[in-house]
Amino acid sequence: MHSRKGKGALRALIGALVLALGGTGSAFAEGTIRIAEQYGVVYLLLNVARDQKFIEQEGKKQGIDIKVDWAKLSGGASINDALLSGSVDIAAAGVGPLLTIWDRTHGRQNVKGVASLGNLPYYLISNDPRVKTIADFTEKDRIAVPAVGVSVQSRILQYAAAKKWGDKEYDRLDKLTQAVPHPDAAAAIIAGGTEIDAHFANPPFQQQELAGNAKAHIVLSSYDVLGGPSSATVLYATEKFRNDNPKTYRAFVDGLADAARFVTQHPDEAADIYLRVNQAKIDRELLVKVIKDPSVQFKIAPQNTFALAQFMHRVGVIKNEPKSWQDYFFNDPATRDGS
Repeated sequence: MHSRKGKGALRALIGALVLALGGTGSAFAEGTIRIAEQYGVVYLLLNVARDQKFIEQEGKKQGIDIKVDWAKLSGGASINDALLSGSVDIAAAGVGPLLTIWDRTHGRQNVKGVASLGNLPYYLISNDPRVKTIADFTEKDRIAVPAVGVSVQSRILQYAAAKKWGDKEYDRLDKLTQAVPHPDAAAAIIAGGTEIDAHFANPPFQQQELAGNAKAHIVLSSYDVLGGPSSATVLYATEKFRNDNPKTYRAFVDGLADAARFVTQHPDEAADIYLRVNQAKIDRELLVKVIKDPSVQFKIAPQNTFALAQFMHRVGVIKNEPKSWQDYFFNDPATRDGS
């Protein structure tokens, strides 16, 4: 028979081992943060924070040394799976995937938005001259999106379809969409002659397509559908990670704000960082033009996300009805001016 004291010591030892290993599928102890990002200039603030070590610097102000791990994935579905499995702590994807996972985890893991990565328009590009509006797509067309149905591009396309044909036909164009990572979709649009003849893209891929194929043109802008400048991509986390790691979380948000200021003040240097971090083969002049575009705003407070949230609830793709944008974002002074 083991003594009660012996059992207590054993439990303490096991607990210490679990903490040392970071648990299984749970957040690591304070001082470690794992961030999942995707492809494109919409992730520039993360690229700059990484390159300039802003998160680590802000950690030192909080009195902790922070180890930052980075993972690159494609599509909101894989990002959400990584977050729920405990593989990452901070997920980066469109507003659509955030709303999907907020709804799915409501009352359980309580995933909510952390911050925005800025306002950037997304363009639906076609290289078929006959396609002037979404009404011109036919059964033979294939529209590349990062993730079918759940990506923000897919949701905006559904919202556009609902505005055109009514809420009951919001998914009318879904059967034409195909999951393709942005770099591959851009290559297909520029080359032409492939099954993919349209791409709901993001910067810089949409600009590369417009510059690289004379037939490529804009069919739709996300700003048109959403009614003005809007957060293209957002960051989100579980309530547990935020509660268990307050200093790390604070350092991350502050580091992101540092990155937003840096990009706004030093756009040319930010372009060089993007090229270096991503080992991107893109014309630097084109990239600088994207970053300096007047329609692009690098700020971390989310903007103009609520109309999409209301639409997604109205057509039944999320069950829980958000009463305001603050229902699906954590309450934080850094993002209090959101919408």
